[in-house]
Amino acid sequence: MNIFDLTGKKALVTGASSGLGVQHAKALAEQGADVALFARRLDKLEVVKNEILAMGRQCIAIKCDVTSEGEVTSAVDEVIRIFGRIDILVNNAGTSANSPSEQMTEADWDKVLNTNLKGVFLVSKHVGAQMIKQNYGKVVNISSIFGKVGNSMFPACNYHAAKHGVIGLTRAMADEWAKYNITVNSIGPGFFESEMTAGAINLPEFKAYVENSCPMKRIGRPGELNGALIYLSSDASSYMTGHTIYVDGGWTAV
Repeated sequence: MNIFDLTGKKALVTGASSGLGVQHAKALAEQGADVALFARRLDKLEVVKNEILAMGRQCIAIKCDVTSEGEVTSAVDEVIRIFGRIDILVNNAGTSANSPSEQMTEADWDKVLNTNLKGVFLVSKHVGAQMIKQNYGKVVNISSIFGKVGNSMFPACNYHAAKHGVIGLTRAMADEWAKYNITVNSIGPGFFESEMTAGAINLPEFKAYVENSCPMKRIGRPGELNGALIYLSSDASSYMTGHTIYVDGGWTAV
């Protein structure tokens, strides 16, 4: 038996219109899952949807702002209507708004906390309710190395606070939902190429920062999060809940 096989499973990925969200969705589809995609940009979701359909999997794209409980409720209901269940949830939607703490505006604080933490809570709340009915579910939250450590390159206390919060939320929900055969874990990626990092990763000072901070002296490559994602989404991790796996080239080990 292939304990990593996701054939027949129904997955939902938020923030699936670009970057790591696209990689997560395709990785799940490659292992046999049908995938629902959430994001605010429906035109970009449609592109990803067609790519997954071409892989022979079912896929639906739904416009959803994860900071709005009304939109989340309607979108989750639509997935249940079409798929009948949700076995896997990947909370990937995220944003950033960097500035020094003493200069950060309330609007930038709220923007990041609402998307990166409140959004994880809202989607988990409504998908979790369905998973409780099923007596089965796998929730994978995307945190960050900055949910564990500080950084000297990008002053972003809002991002750090949100990603720390995701790890705390992961532990709390894991404890609450274990009795329903639901596991809740998170992944803490290091730096990967994405829309969020596009403006930084080619700067000489950023490359020097990575070389000095990461034992592997490089950012992550496409696909290097797939192993952790599939492990936490599959029955291979049936006795693991409440944990965070850091996929960061050793960044948080030093």
